[in-house]
Amino acid sequence: MNVKVAIGLFLLLAIDSSVHAQSPCLECLKATQEELKKCLSNAISQEDKISCEDKQKEGAAVCENGECKIEREKKDSSREVLPEKK
Repeated sequence: MNVKVAIGLFLLLAIDSSVHAQSPCLECLKATQEELKKCLSNAISQEDKISCEDKQKEGAAVCENGECKIEREKKDSSREVLPEKK
């Protein structure tokens, strides 16, 4: 389970890294990934590993509802269609 989460987050970061090099959203997601790595390296039991994954999911959700949401809103507002010139 934790391998799937780690791979999924890695792919998300790899894809977004080329598009959003220094975005707060990406930085937030990277920080949650680093915390997951640290937590998993200190985990002893399977319950500890599950707890690490749960914390990572919560952290990613905070990123998505915070920095990532703000970035999406900024992009959406900049993509508004301008009226055509006649």
